Amino acid sequence: RAAATGATRDGRDTRGRCGTSRIGISRMGMGMGQRQHRPSASWHRVRSGRVGVAARKGVDEYLDTLKWDAQGLVVAIAQDVDTGAVLMQAFANRQAVKDTMATKRACFYSRSRQGQWCKGETSGHFLNVTGIYVDCDADSIIYQCKPIGPACHTGAPTCWFLSIAPVSGREEATGTADPVDAVELSDETPLPTLKMLEEIIKARALASSPSGSGSGTKSSWTAKLLNDPELVCSKVREEAGELCQALEQAEGDQRVASEMADLLYHAMVLIRMQGVDLGDVMQVLRKRFGVSGIDEKAARKK
Repeated sequence: RAAATGATRDGRDTRGRCGTSRIGISRMGMGMGQRQHRPSASWHRVRSGRVGVAARKGVDEYLDTLKWDAQGLVVAIAQDVDTGAVLMQAFANRQAVKDTMATKRACFYSRSRQGQWCKGETSGHFLNVTGIYVDCDADSIIYQCKPIGPACHTGAPTCWFLSIAPVSGREEATGTADPVDAVELSDETPLPTLKMLEEIIKARALASSPSGSGSGTKSSWTAKLLNDPELVCSKVREEAGELCQALEQAEGDQRVASEMADLLYHAMVLIRMQGVDLGDVMQVLRKRFGVSGIDEKAARKK
């Protein structure tokens, strides 16, 4: 109970407050006012050879342990908390990190302007920070955040949207050197698998017509599903049944993974028909972390 309320056993209040000298900080991440997942003891043992225990330090005391460069900066990376997409990379000084903790908005230090800035001050495209994480060498940090609008000054969702593909004739790593004489450039953002699938489904939705075929393009299964609510619902039910069957009949790991992939795909087509984004689903899931499933279900019935 003392840990939950922020009070020690002798009655001292140790709860962190932005702008004061004390704040709760774990060894690998600094929570931003929401319940954070902490790795298990076994994970810590694998990571560092010892069991990690959450620590509480003063802000300045902790920041002294970071490896600031000659200019007093560390690399600061912004990552979408729901999709996992890397949004932008800049630098931060001590004050920027402190201001980020105080305002819960991503703040940085501009080397070109020689001054501090918070993303969104001009554009309104703030990065609302939910957590701060420090890497193993203590010389870079991640602001895990919920972006309000595009993160890039170009108006793109992320600052990474140019793919560089080596032209070599080999598509997979072989472990041997393969001379590369050229690269192919394309407009493509590095996305996690599910986010990439969502973008493909969105593209099919834009290209599809009411008849189920694209304007001047070949018809696809996705387009057909998008124009037939009854069909997509039947497929979601079918794939859910086949997933359960794969478990009940001990059809093996690969079969379970395959059926789960089918279910995810069809379920994502269904939510696209409703105009629901994957990020909306992830946000609901994140809000349920640390909440009893039994309690959550009971609350839904009220």
